[in-house]
Amino acid sequence: MDIQLEDLNNGALCVVLQGRLDTVGVDRIDADVTAAVGAQPRDVLMDLGSVSFLASMGVRLIITLARSQKARGRRLVLCGAQPAVRATLDMVALDKIIPLLPDREQALAHLAA
Repeated sequence: MDIQLEDLNNGALCVVLQGRLDTVGVDRIDADVTAAVGAQPRDVLMDLGSVSFLASMGVRLIITLARSQKARGRRLVLCGAQPAVRATLDMVALDKIIPLLPDREQALAHLAA
């Protein structure tokens, strides 16, 4: 699991994940993602377009980040989930609590609204 952080023009942080978001992947990125998101209060767009697998530990990480964002009055938006990852997100109904958009453009529009 690899992570890239991008500052977006609207002040939000884009967290781009690549690889398997399973126990090993979460262990590898958890501290970095948590620190980056917690560094300053701003909205976060998490790009899942290059995530090939999502396990329960990955779902837990996403939910934990969403709760942290909500507590600080900020938002977490997910985008770009590939079919297998989207199926996992749908199975746990994560889109009921965290916006899940098809691509980065729509996620940015959602944050702008």
